[in-house]
Amino acid sequence: MRAVVALGGNALSPVGGTGSAEEMRASLRATSESLADLVERDVGLVISHGNGPQVGRILLQQEYAADHVPPMPMDVCGAESQGQIGYLLVQALDSAFRRRGLSTRALCLLTQVVVDGRDPAFRRPTKPVGPSYSRPQAQRIAHQTGHVFTIMPDKRWRRVVPSPKPLRFVEETPLLEVIEAGHVVVAAGGGGVPVVEHRNELRGVEAVVDKDLTAARLARLVHADLLLILTAVDKVATGYGTPAERAVDRLTVAEAKRLLAAGEFPEGSMGPKIEACVDFVAAGGSRAVIASLEHVTDAVFGGGGTEIVAHD
Repeated sequence: MRAVVALGGNALSPVGGTGSAEEMRASLRATSESLADLVERDVGLVISHGNGPQVGRILLQQEYAADHVPPMPMDVCGAESQGQIGYLLVQALDSAFRRRGLSTRALCLLTQVVVDGRDPAFRRPTKPVGPSYSRPQAQRIAHQTGHVFTIMPDKRWRRVVPSPKPLRFVEETPLLEVIEAGHVVVAAGGGGVPVVEHRNELRGVEAVVDKDLTAARLARLVHADLLLILTAVDKVATGYGTPAERAVDRLTVAEAKRLLAAGEFPEGSMGPKIEACVDFVAAGGSRAVIASLEHVTDAVFGGGGTEIVAHD
């Protein structure tokens, strides 16, 4: 079996933590043990991950140091976070493999994802990035940089950037070669570094590609048997946060589309995960599962999480 696993933030760093390297190492050690269980059972893994808190800290560090060090653009910050998380993750994975006597190795491939420069998302930035600010602070930064800000539910202001759809990966050929050699690859972290093609050249853009949609694209590329999205909850729920809340074991593509259209899954949380699963299965993938890290083995081999399939 070959599975693409999309790791959520809880697998990388504890909720409410400081985000220190020590914290990340501890979290990734536990995460890697769960993933090594799968490799030991002959599951070929391609791993993707989020980077929201990490890239947010990079942006905050840049803000504090802006008077002394030139700030880097969003695409470079995304690449920095891919390297940071990828290094710590493959180190933890390799250690877990060695403890089990496995010959499999793990490596990180810094990945660029091609997007369409005419994607409508560039006209309507919606993806929050970086820290939150008071209104006067946001106005000052917007005036100095041209960044776009929007108010959040907590009445604070955050920068927003476009979130275009992923089209393909620049590094597809070497990625496939490494996977076929039987190794575990960490790729397209944080949705990949978004680039556009212009006159036969690649150019990074100020944007963030949704990590779950990128994971679905990655799963199609590598002909995965399973797209597994790991998050903070054991199962998807309808009526979330209401007295009618109900955990869902299984959805068909048609049912998932109907619930998405009805607004059952919010755009800022479960919505992109459901959309990614639908994209993968509708394009011919066998199945997709949304589950928690604690139930990863059950999710792969049956009985855990919420499964999305083509039809009953």
